[in-house]
Amino acid sequence: MWSAEVKISLCRGMMEENIFNYQKEEEPVELESFQGEKRKLIQPTSLKDPKLEKLKEALVDWINKTLKPEHIVVQSLEEDVYDGLVLHHLLSRLADVHLNVEEIALTSTAQIRKLEIIMEELGKRLGTQDSSQIKWNVKLIHNKDLLATLHLLVAMVRCFQPELDLPSDVKIEVVVVEVSKSGIKSDVQVEILTEGSSDTDSLSNTEREDPIEQLLKLEAHKVNTVKKALVHFVNQHISSLGLQVIDMDKQFADGVILLLLIGQLEGFFIPLFDFNLTPVSDSEMLHNVTLALDLLKDTGFQLSNVDPQDIVSLDTTATLKVLYALFNKHKGK
Repeated sequence: MWSAEVKISLCRGMMEENIFNYQKEEEPVELESFQGEKRKLIQPTSLKDPKLEKLKEALVDWINKTLKPEHIVVQSLEEDVYDGLVLHHLLSRLADVHLNVEEIALTSTAQIRKLEIIMEELGKRLGTQDSSQIKWNVKLIHNKDLLATLHLLVAMVRCFQPELDLPSDVKIEVVVVEVSKSGIKSDVQVEILTEGSSDTDSLSNTEREDPIEQLLKLEAHKVNTVKKALVHFVNQHISSLGLQVIDMDKQFADGVILLLLIGQLEGFFIPLFDFNLTPVSDSEMLHNVTLALDLLKDTGFQLSNVDPQDIVSLDTTATLKVLYALFNKHKGK
């Protein structure tokens, strides 16, 4: 029996042949068909920029961590995103959106149709109603346009996982080519992929990365309000198990409720022999909490500065960070 990765690789091989033939057929197009169209091409020197390389690596790593449960591995943004498979699964994992599209689209026509459905759904969530501000489209993504693919993936990170630390101040030079009746004209411009790290930006990044640490600087009554909201969220999802959280600061220290909550929210069963249902020692509690955090990381959660021992030691900040991450992903369910 082939693994999912092997099957995807085989199908991709078939798709590459189809795409190659499709592009060969489409190449002899009259120049007039591109009149009025602007195309952006990344300068070859910019492709070697270390900042751009780091951004590409960060995005590949993010995709692979997010889609690890799906057994999907991305190696090249240009070669592995164009057909809609990766975008489809990212949308499903990050936004819990399940579209009625083909799992693997083999033909160019099927891929474009799949991308159109995905892009329409993404547009609703990325807040890109102003078409003039959108730097990607179905055609560009399907044509393996690296610039458009980078813009789209960065926008998805900012929308679905703003706490993810992408390299800042990534800029590249592009050649903008425009075809008109009078001929072809080109211009060199600077394209911004991620914003710079000024003091103001650093502050906003800190707020995005550690919202709980920012929360704990507020007045006590505001902190308690958030705690009550999180407890209500937790109880909504564990009440069917006959459980209830009353004291958030203490009841997560042994990892039992946390594991059961993760199972309820993420939709999988954790075998009872994998953890201690009635832990009596610190080592058993630490085992439970470590397993819980490992499960969260495996399903794509980005938890900054959370150590299992902190939760066992009743560290409110660490517990809040984990619960907030779960709430932020599943609050709409």
